[in-house]
Amino acid sequence: MMPADGTMEGGEQRKIWKSGRHKNGAVPGEPVKKDENSRRGNWGNQIEFILTSVGYAVGLGNVWRFPYLCYRNGGGAFMLPYFIMLVFCGIPLFFLELSFGQFASLGCLGVWKISPMFKGVGYGMMVVSTYIGIYYNVVICIAFYYFFMSMTNLLPWTYCNNPWNTPYCSGVVGSGAQLNGSLVNTTTSLVAGVMEVVNRTKRTSPSEEYWKHYVLNISDDIGNFGEVRLPILGCLAVSWFVVFLCLIRGVKSSGKVVYFTATFPYVVLTILFVRGITLDGAINGIKYYLTPQWEKVLDAKVWGDAASQIFYSLGCAWGGLITMASYNKFHNNCFRDSIIISITNCATSVYAGFVIFSILGFMAHNLNVPVSEVADHGPGLAFVAYPEALTLLPISPLWSLLFFFMLILLGLGTQFCLLETLVTAIVDEIGTDWIIRNKTVVTFSVAIAGFLLGIPLTTHAGIYWLLLMDNYAASFSLVIISCIMCICIMYIYGHRNYFKDVEMMLGFPPPLFFKVCWRFISPVIISFILIFTVIQYKPITYNDYVYPGWSLAIGFAMALSSVICIPIYALYKISRSPGATFRERLKHACQPHPKWGPALAEHRTGRYAPMGSADTIEARPIKEKEELREEHNEEDKAKETEKKDEISLTIQGSNGSTNTHNNPNPSA
Repeated sequence: MMPADGTMEGGEQRKIWKSGRHKNGAVPGEPVKKDENSRRGNWGNQIEFILTSVGYAVGLGNVWRFPYLCYRNGGGAFMLPYFIMLVFCGIPLFFLELSFGQFASLGCLGVWKISPMFKGVGYGMMVVSTYIGIYYNVVICIAFYYFFMSMTNLLPWTYCNNPWNTPYCSGVVGSGAQLNGSLVNTTTSLVAGVMEVVNRTKRTSPSEEYWKHYVLNISDDIGNFGEVRLPILGCLAVSWFVVFLCLIRGVKSSGKVVYFTATFPYVVLTILFVRGITLDGAINGIKYYLTPQWEKVLDAKVWGDAASQIFYSLGCAWGGLITMASYNKFHNNCFRDSIIISITNCATSVYAGFVIFSILGFMAHNLNVPVSEVADHGPGLAFVAYPEALTLLPISPLWSLLFFFMLILLGLGTQFCLLETLVTAIVDEIGTDWIIRNKTVVTFSVAIAGFLLGIPLTTHAGIYWLLLMDNYAASFSLVIISCIMCICIMYIYGHRNYFKDVEMMLGFPPPLFFKVCWRFISPVIISFILIFTVIQYKPITYNDYVYPGWSLAIGFAMALSSVICIPIYALYKISRSPGATFRERLKHACQPHPKWGPALAEHRTGRYAPMGSADTIEARPIKEKEELREEHNEEDKAKETEKKDEISLTIQGSNGSTNTHNNPNPSA
């Protein structure tokens, strides 16, 4: 049995070391490890894979969605269903996708050699990653814009005396332009500000008006595109250029970048946390964030939110997990990695909640309003509420730079994997030596296409389209894709086959808990998420703007465009499969492709070993067993017939002797 660290055991391992090579690409005493898969490449080491996966899973949603869900669904009581869903759905699905990609060393398209009829699931993952990659980089580019605008002595969204402000604007810091924005001591001005909040029926903050009227210059309708916002377009070009540079050599370059992009956000979070808890009113914000309302645990909506947040925040069914794991070495312990990455992601969400609500508590204290009135989620938190809170801090431009730099790094960590998912799928699908050698060209082409497709989101109506894509392109379609993936692996390919594959790869079978989750519990929870999503559906709105019906139709079309890939490709594959009847073609389309299995010949042992030995029959995929048995039986019969013929010839020798086989020269 193979130990958990993925090394081989006993005689086989000794043979490999004696032959001067090791499966992980190293020889004894060799300081530098080579790629196991020299044609496709591997991670430089497992730290790079873990950091990349953490950067992929930990994204903007950890900062602007989880804290909001937590206080909306019972505060500290929300942690109970959240961690239960993590254990029974999040970690098992994470492990399933990592093991799936690592075993075959292929991206989200190539892995469906396991059951070619379901390759449409891989195309669906590509469509989802395309949509997310387009609008996610627009969010990053806006963070870039705020980062550049923070390089000043006075944050531009501090006061209301700007050309873009309306009469409804009511600043928190004060109205005097001469006030020092770096040192805030605003007792008297805050009193005036609070009185204005009370007296005005429609108060808007400087940060909100800066966001709407200056950064976005938002139009009155989703169909009214207006002009392209050139500053946002420039930042979008910068964002895509940075992503391309970090992926110019695939995982070899991105694996080095993540040492910074995946770790530095924690440094910034810690700095902001230390600063936040020292502010007046911070404790009230944290109390509001954590105070448990246990009665809400009995509400099905709370459990639905917990399951959805776990599912979406871990990046399941995007194709990124399969892609990142495909660059692992074959015997890597992805079981250990899945637990580390999943727990790190969820712990980051909880930690970010402390940071966010300490600042929001301070903001509520200064405005003399409840925390619930300053709490928000999505872009409203990142680009309105939080920037407003930053104006209240001493040396506010410094904190603004740190905050938006953190958002940029969090977004880039996810964007790297989204782009690599698409590039890997294309390269694996074409699979020629030229395309593998020129992977950089594919990366550049995908980046250019992503930039061009993102241009409409930089217009005056861009925010409407961004939110439409965020709400529809990657919502219930992800749940359907994930559910079908579980069904295919566990019930079409067969759970026993997959458990043996995992054992062959890791050296130990999946724990019983994960076997039960993969077969029963996780699919049930995924189905629950789908039902919950449908029941809780409400047409999207943005503040007071109600989306017209035609735009909602486009939203549903985007959602269905990824799901529809599954039945379309299934019908195509069945129609092209051999067989006299539909049932025969269906059966053939569901059977694993002959090339399914480990990518490298040295790992294709047991049932994946080359045909020719009877002892490998039982270990081969089910579809081949009967055929192999028949072939071996026919060979055995043929050999027996030959032996009988030889024996009969020997007995009937010319001299009547039965000892001909002992005589090297019977004719003598």
